Amino acid sequence: MKKFDKKILATASFLGALTIGIGAFGAHGLERLVDAEAVSSFETGVRYQMFHVLALLVLGFASWINHGTKKWTFWFFVLGMLLFSGSIYLLSLDSILSMNTKVLGPVTPVGGLLFIAGWLRLGLGIIKLNAKNSKE
Repeated sequence: MKKFDKKILATASFLGALTIGIGAFGAHGLERLVDAEAVSSFETGVRYQMFHVLALLVLGFASWINHGTKKWTFWFFVLGMLLFSGSIYLLSLDSILSMNTKVLGPVTPVGGLLFIAGWLRLGLGIIKLNAKNSKE
């Protein structure tokens, strides 16, 4: 296994564990602290984070995807999780945090754009792979 593939898989594993923990908090402790709308938003952050953790696992095992595609997709997805899901978590907890999280509102769409960029970079890498293989 290549060193970078191992990094992707290890990162996905730890993020998966973190996502389960965050999701458990959202499902079992958050309802007593915030309103239903905040819980729903929090769950959206968890859902998108888990989708991208699973995508990272597939990416790490996909030996046929080249290093550049993996590298860019990895970073787009990880930064997307941090900005998209992370900002949603903090925005959902606004009523119980002592800081003003409303300034994070514009961060969420940036994280979403990073997710989109990751998927587009992955797709482009796959198209290039198929174009290269069809010439052989």
